Amino acid sequence: MAFTRLTLRQIEAFIAVADASSFTAAASRLGLTAQAVSQLVAELESVLGFRLFDRTTRKVALSSAGRDFLGSAETLLRHARAAESAADDVRHRASGVVRIGAPLVLASAVMPQAVRDYAQLRPKVVIRIRDVAVEALPDAVAAGDVDLAIGPDRATDDSVSADSLFDSAWVLWCSKTHPLARRSKRIRWSDLRDVPLVAAGRDHERSVAQMRANAPEGVRVTPVDVVDNISTALGIAAQGLAATLAPAYVGVLADLFGLQMRRVTDPETVRKVCLYRPALRALSPAAEGVAQFLATWLPNWHAERRATLQAHRAG
Repeated sequence: MAFTRLTLRQIEAFIAVADASSFTAAASRLGLTAQAVSQLVAELESVLGFRLFDRTTRKVALSSAGRDFLGSAETLLRHARAAESAADDVRHRASGVVRIGAPLVLASAVMPQAVRDYAQLRPKVVIRIRDVAVEALPDAVAAGDVDLAIGPDRATDDSVSADSLFDSAWVLWCSKTHPLARRSKRIRWSDLRDVPLVAAGRDHERSVAQMRANAPEGVRVTPVDVVDNISTALGIAAQGLAATLAPAYVGVLADLFGLQMRRVTDPETVRKVCLYRPALRALSPAAEGVAQFLATWLPNWHAERRATLQAHRAG
């Protein structure tokens, strides 16, 4: 039996005739002529090698073989339509699994909000959040461990592209009882010369070192300790044991520790938060849709949070 000659249109015509017991009624349902429907059924019978209907001048009824085949035909058409629907979802970025890497604060306090909002638009897209250290973000994308990554700017090679989403100044976080908490909203690097600082992660340690190198000799600062996670650094700062330097966006977590933020100027150092994506391979339609969503959602999130903080301070 040459099943390659069997078409879904033939199956659809067969089921329509079986349901309506009429070629004319089936033709009306399918938007075809009765002759076209009869031809499709005849072609299917030729492929199958048996008669599907007993035809008289008054009625059309399923043959014994036709009754036996009907269930299989309905299953085939149902699966074909399911496959067509799935393909349509993929084509329109409406389904699929997307893995996004992000460092602790973004992964725990920001990305879940984005996932919730995207789920309202594309409920069939499954987004998996993966914890990735800042320094490992580009490598995770290049290796295919994640489809996309969100985090502070890092150097990339030709295999990964980085699109800037928003700027976030490096600021000081300290407890309400810390001496610097009584200062103005801005402090200078010279004010940190004798202040114990804890850095979070090697990326933060290098950033502090870079800022120290750019500062005059007499005002350079050195961390007294380096911990793995920013949450640990914020917890230490909350107890007044040390202050910590981190991008302003970590305020979404620092607020929970009751920490005060102070801008550090002369000079002010700004960190860019980027969307990392592969440059040498195409994203899946679902991942492309998520990337476009995040490219708008994250800058809006940052702008709304900044506006809220400014309103709070003004009040």
